[in-house]
Amino acid sequence: MTTEPAISIQNCTRRFGALTAVAGLNLTVAKGEIFGLVGPDGAGKTTTLRMLCGLLNPTEGEIHVAGQDVQRHLLAVKDSIGYMAQRFGMYLDLTVEENLFFYADLFGISESERDTLMTKLLRMTRMEPFRQRQAGQLSGGMKQKLALMRSLLHRPEILILDEPTNGVDPVSRRDFWAILYQLVKDGLTVFVTTAYLDEAERCNRVGLMFEGRLVRCDSPDRLKQAQKETCYEVESPNLQGARAALRSSKGVVGVESSGPVLHVFLDSDVTSAAELTAKLDRQGLGPARFKMVTPSLEDVFIAEVRKASRSRQGEDAL
Repeated sequence: MTTEPAISIQNCTRRFGALTAVAGLNLTVAKGEIFGLVGPDGAGKTTTLRMLCGLLNPTEGEIHVAGQDVQRHLLAVKDSIGYMAQRFGMYLDLTVEENLFFYADLFGISESERDTLMTKLLRMTRMEPFRQRQAGQLSGGMKQKLALMRSLLHRPEILILDEPTNGVDPVSRRDFWAILYQLVKDGLTVFVTTAYLDEAERCNRVGLMFEGRLVRCDSPDRLKQAQKETCYEVESPNLQGARAALRSSKGVVGVESSGPVLHVFLDSDVTSAAELTAKLDRQGLGPARFKMVTPSLEDVFIAEVRKASRSRQGEDAL
């Protein structure tokens, strides 16, 4: 017996004139999953979310959310999702409680159901002491919690979040993710875009997006384990010189600074750590030390974006 996915995107493309924001996207998200979509600015993440919510129609392809075709059954889809946009969308001159009352009325929620759910949400987000505070006087993290509560008032099946912790302090980010884990434990499906790779590590699966295309999609652990190129941590007394020398070396796929060391991806069929160590020594950039390490998700993301960029440049040159 096959369980119907919470989200299904099939051959989806969205164009804005000559610009293709999303190209041939295929993606499914299982019920009860936290799925993260990451990519640089302009990758197509927000366009994808807007199509999921019915705010934009795809130029080509189909999208099903909670078992409904978004274009044909938009009202049913809207009843099934909670959408939290990048920008804070509350009324700043109303209190936390007044904002929730207002949106509950918009959703047509009865007073008794509203009060029961509000009590639960305020307790879960630890916002009970601030229910009479004006939204404009809340910290960034508290505003995000209020926006999250607003998105959950009508008991959606799927929560869609567009970079929900962007610009929020680390403690508030941690609290926000603790809330998401609790919601998923209660049966909610979460689709989130994030600019923070450490947050993407918390997702069940991650999609890496670049220039409108889905480059890779898997669990964070499998993405790191499946990286074909070998990752090394490199120490050198002249990091700047070593970085430049390695970037110009055949077989080196990517070189990025990581604190006091470099993270270097290399194709072992073309070169080796020993060859590169000797090269740095010959150029007076040693003694260099290469240590094989497991790449972080950030390492994988940067390496995949670099490869995708080189591939696109090669296509454009044809």
